[in-house]
Amino acid sequence: MNTEITERQQEIINVSIELIAESGIQSLTIKNLAKKIGFAESAIYRHYENKIQILLAILDFFKQSTEHYFTNQLDTNENALIKIESLFHNHFTKFSNSPSLVSVIFSEEIFRNEVELTEKVKEIMNKNTTSLKTIIETGQRNGEIRTDIEAAHLSVMIMGSLRMFVKQWHMSNYNFNLIEKGSDFVNSIKILVKN
Repeated sequence: MNTEITERQQEIINVSIELIAESGIQSLTIKNLAKKIGFAESAIYRHYENKIQILLAILDFFKQSTEHYFTNQLDTNENALIKIESLFHNHFTKFSNSPSLVSVIFSEEIFRNEVELTEKVKEIMNKNTTSLKTIIETGQRNGEIRTDIEAAHLSVMIMGSLRMFVKQWHMSNYNFNLIEKGSDFVNSIKILVKN
C-alpha cells in the first residue's frame, strides 16, 4: 500500500478514528463517515474503495508510528530495561491520545473474516515482537535481562501483557490514567525480566 497519504486521506483516517471512538467500530460506514465529515459519499470513494481500505489505512498509520518507536529504541545505547520502559510509555501515550485506536488494533475478532485486515494486524504484531526480541537478546548478552527464559518467550510475554493492560483500560471505559498506571505496570515487568 502507498505509504504517502494525502491531507484528505489523513482527514478521513482521523474522522474514522473519532467515529469509532464515539460509537464503536461497527459504526464505521462510508455513509456515517461522509455525514460526519460533511461531504458526499462519492468523495470518500475517490480516496478509499471501502471500509476495509479505511481500516487498513488506520492500521498502517499505527504500524508506522510503532515501527518508529521500535527503530528508535533499537538505535539507542540505553540499557534494555530502559528501552522496554520507553516502548511501553510511547504506546501508552499513543493510546491515551487516540483511545479509539485500541478498538481498531485489538479488534481482530471483529474482522477475522477479512484476510487483509488480519494479515495487517499479524504483520504489526510480528514486526514488533521481533524488534522487542532483538532488544531482549542484547539485554541478555549485556547481563541486564535474565537468560533462564528464551528471548522469544519473554518478548511474547511482554507484548501480551502490554496488550492485556491496554485492553483492561479500554474495557473499563478508560477509567484510569493509562500513562500513570502504566508506569507502575512497566516497573513490575522490569522486576520480572531483569537479571
